[in-house]
Amino acid sequence: MNSVSVRALLVRGMLAGLVAGALALAVAYFLGESRVDAAIALEESHTHDHGGGEELVSRTMQATGGLATGVLVFGVAIGGIAALVFCYALGRIGSFGPRATAALIAGAALLTVYVVPFLKYPANPPAVGNPDTIGQRTGMFFLMVALSVLLAVAAVIFGKRLAPRLGNWNATTAAGAGYVLLIGLAYAFLPSFNEVGTDFPASLLWEFRLSTLAVQATLWTAFGLVFGYLTERLLVPAARTASSAGDRTAPRTADAVS
Repeated sequence: MNSVSVRALLVRGMLAGLVAGALALAVAYFLGESRVDAAIALEESHTHDHGGGEELVSRTMQATGGLATGVLVFGVAIGGIAALVFCYALGRIGSFGPRATAALIAGAALLTVYVVPFLKYPANPPAVGNPDTIGQRTGMFFLMVALSVLLAVAAVIFGKRLAPRLGNWNATTAAGAGYVLLIGLAYAFLPSFNEVGTDFPASLLWEFRLSTLAVQATLWTAFGLVFGYLTERLLVPAARTASSAGDRTAPRTADAVS
């Protein structure tokens, strides 16, 4: 793949990430913000110091401009990264076309970057968690992300090396089982944080966590669909044009030889 194709795919990946970020923003605003407001209200009802300090960023700005900036920038960033991964993966992970490859990358990213770390360290709304452990909790979450991604890459490499001896199905099963086993060991040995108070509503906690999962699912699903469509329009017609041009020149070459 030449530099022009990589540049074009990078631009399309960032564009797809922007579209996916806009859809995820809508989900975050309509599903997540009401749960955040409810958690903040619950926290304030248990706080005796209602005066507090001066608010550097208003809650309205956090729920609108701040949320939009964060989600859209994140969408563009992950779109660019996923596009570069696509450039490397296309044709190397099997005989998949551009759209199928984009869907596989988006699904794998959702699983490894968010779902697997989320199951160990789920998101918490305001009023949940000890402020003294926030640094440790954040570090453990990103460590879980790094482990999940690295183990997934290792599983793909391991599966490809086993495929000539075991066949694609058995090699994929063995690599997947190894990934699950190692992630299970990480779950068992990494520290857990059970800091949800008994007075915090369980329904609100799970609604918040499910809303964060919905945001990520929307982001990666939309990215896979939009990026797959854009890459297929870019790559497949070019291949068909080259093939048809070769078919047209073949008879002329044969005539010249004869």
